[in-house]
Amino acid sequence: MTTSTTPHAPLASSPAPSTASRSLWAACLAHALHDGYTDGLYAFLPVWQAQFGLSYAALALVRALYYGTMGGLQIPADRVLRGWSPRAALMLSTLLAAAGLLLMALPLGFGGLCAGLVLAGIGSSIQHPRGSMLVTDAFGAAARRPLGIYNFSGDLGKAALPALVALLLPLMAWRPVLGLMALLGVGVLAALATMAPGSPSARPAPTTTTTTAAGRSRAGFRILATIGALDTATRMGYLLFLPFLVHGRGGGSPTVGLALALLFLGGAFGKFAFGWLGERLGVVRCVMLSEAVTALLIAATLATPLTATLVLLPLLGMFLNGTSSVLYGTVPELSDGDTGRSFAVFYTSVIGAGGIAPILYGALADYTNRTVALLATAATAAAILPLVRALGPHLNNARPSPDHGRQGSAR
Repeated sequence: MTTSTTPHAPLASSPAPSTASRSLWAACLAHALHDGYTDGLYAFLPVWQAQFGLSYAALALVRALYYGTMGGLQIPADRVLRGWSPRAALMLSTLLAAAGLLLMALPLGFGGLCAGLVLAGIGSSIQHPRGSMLVTDAFGAAARRPLGIYNFSGDLGKAALPALVALLLPLMAWRPVLGLMALLGVGVLAALATMAPGSPSARPAPTTTTTTAAGRSRAGFRILATIGALDTATRMGYLLFLPFLVHGRGGGSPTVGLALALLFLGGAFGKFAFGWLGERLGVVRCVMLSEAVTALLIAATLATPLTATLVLLPLLGMFLNGTSSVLYGTVPELSDGDTGRSFAVFYTSVIGAGGIAPILYGALADYTNRTVALLATAATAAAILPLVRALGPHLNNARPSPDHGRQGSAR
């Protein structure tokens, strides 16, 4: 992508290393909390179903109040808060999410639960674009690996908070558990007040990018967003059927829990490792390798006995989740100058795919069978390969530069 000026020039002068590190820690802390809130709510679904007499369809709609709000407001949240400092934006995000959980914890009936879910979703919609932009601002051209760490931090929250909720629910009523989760948000709020930068993020100055280059950037971003959506669709589709796959091999509920833990453990490692790997292999080769191996491993788990499947799951999780770190790290390069909005659009795309894909794969399984639907998830991963080839010409770093290691260490 050739331009007459550099679209990310304001990011070139990064803060001092200590300031950049604090910014990364602040973004990671917010990401871990909000992703923990998102997945922690799953543990409450059976309780809410029993208490409020909800059907499965109604329960799905209740979940959609949070998930849909979070996904649908990414772009408006970025537009409204683009003049705010990272500290103010992340603190507002966390305050609203914690307030939503506190509202759900109050004895206000089903209406209070729904209102709290919407409020918490509004808060979490702010975090992704603002946190990603904070990391990008802090590290500039060297942001790919820190964005991988930021991405990885969300998995830590997804692993820790749902596990904590699962431990507390047998010991306490569900409302006090939600109150404790809100209290955790207050603690994170206090930490963000001291860690996150208090000055507004520098927005890119107007550029004299040529019309052709700008068009290539927009086209490249559309391809990247499509890849991200298909990558998320593959992941969510496989997660939908994994418990049934384990049950079909004779595994009980504890084995299902073990299978999910192994997959998520591999995924957390993959998100961390692929941020590093993308710098060395380049975006195109890294993503093509990841998606090809993902498709093969999904197919392999259909043909292996239970023990062998469990052995494969951490490796599958590594490739199934790891690609996202490389994709997120590529957003700034194709942002066409407005990185914050690009992150918001990208997150809307992947969150939307995460909500729609399981419905489509489930319908396919109902119409055919589970094996066909699982093979369809593998085919989705394989379908990404030609898109990655099409993305290559739009990237400056499709292949790693010989001195990328020296550039990274110099920062």
